[in-house]
Amino acid sequence: MYSLLLAIIYIAFVSLGLPDSLLGAGWPVMQQSLDVPVGFAGIVTMIIASGTVLSSLASERLTRRFGAGLVTAVSVAMTAAALFGFSASGEFWMLCLWAIPYGLGAGAVDAALNNYVALHYAARHMNWLHSFWGVGASISPFIMSYAITSGLGWSGAYLIVGVIQAVLTFALLVSLPLWGKVNTVTAPAADSAGDVGADPDAGATPAGKGSAHVSLATALRIPGVVLILAAFFAYCALESTSILWASTYLVEERAVDPATAAAFGSLFLLGITAGRFLAGFVADRVGDRQLIRGGFVAVGLGALMLALPLDTTIVALAGLVVAGLGSAPIYPAIIHSTPVNFGRRNSQAIIGIQMAAAYAGSTLAPPLFGALSAWAGLWILPLFLLVLVALGLVMSERLNRMVARRAA
Repeated sequence: MYSLLLAIIYIAFVSLGLPDSLLGAGWPVMQQSLDVPVGFAGIVTMIIASGTVLSSLASERLTRRFGAGLVTAVSVAMTAAALFGFSASGEFWMLCLWAIPYGLGAGAVDAALNNYVALHYAARHMNWLHSFWGVGASISPFIMSYAITSGLGWSGAYLIVGVIQAVLTFALLVSLPLWGKVNTVTAPAADSAGDVGADPDAGATPAGKGSAHVSLATALRIPGVVLILAAFFAYCALESTSILWASTYLVEERAVDPATAAAFGSLFLLGITAGRFLAGFVADRVGDRQLIRGGFVAVGLGALMLALPLDTTIVALAGLVVAGLGSAPIYPAIIHSTPVNFGRRNSQAIIGIQMAAAYAGSTLAPPLFGALSAWAGLWILPLFLLVLVALGLVMSERLNRMVARRAA
């Protein structure tokens, strides 16, 4: 039972990663087919991001009423329907229309599934599951490439991924009886320091279907929540900024060949995927806090390597890989530590807010850096990343001290 549901969740994480890279991979062709300016891709992504933020904030209420399994299944179904809608869109406004259920489904499933895994499975699985998400995100550009070269067109790629999501929806619906039968995990001693802002017995009963609602205002008043939101915002901001701007920085500021810069830009993503897989082997022994701390320090080291004014570009290229590996455990470790830091009854509400903060950081930081670089120059990229690293590290360490004082 435990293993069967876990296998379905692993497949779900791969499938959830599939749609995330489709728009970027297919937009050069989609833009021409739809006869719209290149910049219109930003409109679609903003609609999707807005939907994910809204549904992330609503996920706590939905999950408590209907349960994580049903919310996950319905959310994946919404995503599948949106992908089918994308595949049938012949006008840009149709993409914008279908982007609404796409974003709403993505945000709800992200929050519900992450909280369920944090409550019921060990830290190693959280890292491996997010690694599998990276596998899905890495596969989708190849699906887009196959669809275009085989004559199916960009719409064919969305249709293929939509079918995969529909099959996953069926599997999730069949698995619904299993979701309430998996026992909660016991937090490792290294990470168990009490439930911040929770009742003394808050750790005993996991948040789930039928339990009391925790409002957004209540969750934000729990000591330490604002700190972890700032840390999560900082991490997702530095990740998305690196993905979008690192290759351009290498070409413009370090005179790296464009093909080489593109390859190492992809290695940043591969570093995140591989790093999460490797982190899974040590996560239970090391603990979430050490993974978060070490991850931010490694990203900072990578940013410093990018900034060093050396004659060779090898150090800068290696720095990008180091930053990718350092980024790997931060996201899953923050999510997995939430029930321990804030109590199981509060975790769904807080993870929903964390997802909203993550999407806000991912959406706002790249254009903000673009505006700053237009004013000061691309050379500020390492400095920009270091500021975000400092913010994330300081906020997470302040939370650690707060939890330790409460446990003392």
